[in-house]
Amino acid sequence: MPQRSTPLTIELALLGFVRGRPLHGYEIHQRLCAPGGLGDVWRLKQPLLYAHLKRLEAEGFLAATVEVQSDRPARRLLAITAAGEAAFVRWLAQPVTRGRDLRLEFLAKLFFARSEGQEMALHLLDMQQRQICCWLDDIAAQRRELAPEAIYERLVLDYRSGQVNAALQWLAMVRSELASSAEVQR
Repeated sequence: MPQRSTPLTIELALLGFVRGRPLHGYEIHQRLCAPGGLGDVWRLKQPLLYAHLKRLEAEGFLAATVEVQSDRPARRLLAITAAGEAAFVRWLAQPVTRGRDLRLEFLAKLFFARSEGQEMALHLLDMQQRQICCWLDDIAAQRRELAPEAIYERLVLDYRSGQVNAALQWLAMVRSELASSAEVQR
């Protein structure tokens, strides 16, 4: 089976944890699972986390150094590389392209975008809202082309439209919440 040529979303998101400073795999897992963060959205067991970190290292997005400890076994410290930084920044700035990716990928992007600042979070929201409006346009175009007897197909498209509209409303609420929290912080 051919190897993937691009990292998975979860792998790219993991890069966000080591942007500030190098961390051990266990520290990354602790941050990932912390309440009030991605732990509210993602569940990732430690062995799978370590597999993702190894892949990021093999792809050149992370670099490891060994930290020798006098009274414990040596630990591997992971730091983001220039290639990893570039991949993370590209990933963070792009909206998700499928509705099913809003729950995991978009929420991860929003988590890290907020840590970049209000401007980045709002940019991500704008991009995602535009993407969702394109989805709605596509659904409407598909619906217009249906034959009158295509009742089931119309119901499916109506369901999708409802879901996408709900996501659009949620993004508007997120924008409002971010604006409110920015005013409180002033």
